[in-house]
Amino acid sequence: MTGDSEHGPHRTPWVRNCGVRYLAVEPDRAVSLVLDAAAEYDRDPARRPGVGAHLCNAWTLACARRDPDYAALLDRGDLPFPDGTPLVWFARRAGARARSRVYGPDLVLNVVDAGRPVGLRHYLLGGTPATLAAFRAALEQRGPDVRIVGAESPPFRPLSDEDVGDIARRVVASGATVVWIGLGTPQQDVLVDRLRPDVPAVLVPVGAAFDFIAGAKRQAPPWVQRAGLEWAFRLLSEPGRLWRRYLLGNSSYLWGTARDLWRSRGRPVLHID
Repeated sequence: MTGDSEHGPHRTPWVRNCGVRYLAVEPDRAVSLVLDAAAEYDRDPARRPGVGAHLCNAWTLACARRDPDYAALLDRGDLPFPDGTPLVWFARRAGARARSRVYGPDLVLNVVDAGRPVGLRHYLLGGTPATLAAFRAALEQRGPDVRIVGAESPPFRPLSDEDVGDIARRVVASGATVVWIGLGTPQQDVLVDRLRPDVPAVLVPVGAAFDFIAGAKRQAPPWVQRAGLEWAFRLLSEPGRLWRRYLLGNSSYLWGTARDLWRSRGRPVLHID
């Protein structure tokens, strides 16, 4: 651990777990970082590139362990947040003061609410047409000053360079400064990286947040989330789709974390930028 304090408006602690760097920050700090980054594009509309966020959890890091290109993609992200309770525990082991994960649905709602007074402009990218419409309606119900400047459900197939270019042009034309992406891992992180050079906005992949906020899927109760057992709740809800992610992915993550702790003699390094 470094000797620097993690206090102060510009001090951002981070750790490296399973080869991936992520910020050891609380949810309110994550909201501030998204808002601050979005404000830069209002001050300078010609500013490039975009800001790539990533919400990392055990599955994200398990995927990164087996795919060096994906690990590198996450590592060059600007705002990698811990969206998994085990990642928060790991950061605390390093000495970080973060106590809660940056949960995708809460991040969406808190950024939307905090952005209302400043006219934050949102673009929604993901979900089925029905889920997307319900997601948009749920956000707009939070107040008449919520500004959704665009929404689209991309095709359910690998996106070509032409597809990505068309999406980028539509987002830029909308004037959005925050783009919420819900395509699942790792597809949504890859799209963030592909859009980032050409889209002057904060690009935030939030996965199932579209479904949860739209009411299309049930969220785990708060006590289950705090205990780090959301994976079990979701596995029981969708065993056929999620068994590989949670059983194999969690095992891979735990093995990678055990190796990290062994190499660091049980005390990971907390870095301060």
